[in-house]
Amino acid sequence: MKQNKYDNANFFTAYKKMPRSTKGLEAAGEWHIFKPLIPNLRHKDVLDLGCGFGWHCRYARAQEANSVVGVDISEKMLQEARIMTNDPSISYINKPIEDIDFPDAAFDVVFSSLAFHYVKDYQAICNKVFRYLKPGGSFIFSVEHPIFTSREEQDWYYDNVGNRLHWPVDHYHKEDVRETSFLTENVIKYHRTLSTYINDLLTAGFILEAVKESTPSDDMLPEMQDELRRPMFLILSAEKSK
Repeated sequence: MKQNKYDNANFFTAYKKMPRSTKGLEAAGEWHIFKPLIPNLRHKDVLDLGCGFGWHCRYARAQEANSVVGVDISEKMLQEARIMTNDPSISYINKPIEDIDFPDAAFDVVFSSLAFHYVKDYQAICNKVFRYLKPGGSFIFSVEHPIFTSREEQDWYYDNVGNRLHWPVDHYHKEDVRETSFLTENVIKYHRTLSTYINDLLTAGFILEAVKESTPSDDMLPEMQDELRRPMFLILSAEKSK
């Protein structure tokens, strides 16, 4: 059974209140890093894995993509995406990422935003995406950084008056399930090392283009100053050779 917390009413209600849910891509902490990695989308066929409310899908069409397919396990997420989308060139599929099945060389660009740390077999996804991309195609995705996911607590160490002392890292090389708390629920994430995220791409046949670790944009400071103390997100860009 694939995990689908987003169709839980309490969880979904809490998620809908997050800035990235109400304000879109500009409110996403990693967007200012993710966006420059996206190639020219004009006349391209695009796939978005874990599309959520469809923000990346609509962005792709605004950049004149030819067609966009968004995939998400959550029907509640896709209901919101369809409400916000009035474009016959965008289609949404209610399916776990692990179960996707598309023809070879069907897409020019594949996105994914903060979804693969919920997927058990990351290597299998890399292999599928490689097949689905046309020669020269691009694969850009973000995940929670391995420094962030190494411990189940996924929180700072505090002093006795609540000041953040440091971000602890432990069991880093133990790639396995992490049962942690997010919003109103306990969720299952899959911790893997930075080297695994990179090497599984290479094993699938990709050429690595960029490795980025998140920092807050200038307009997020000083409110997000502590985000300079450790990366929360990892963003990778890779290409299928021509």
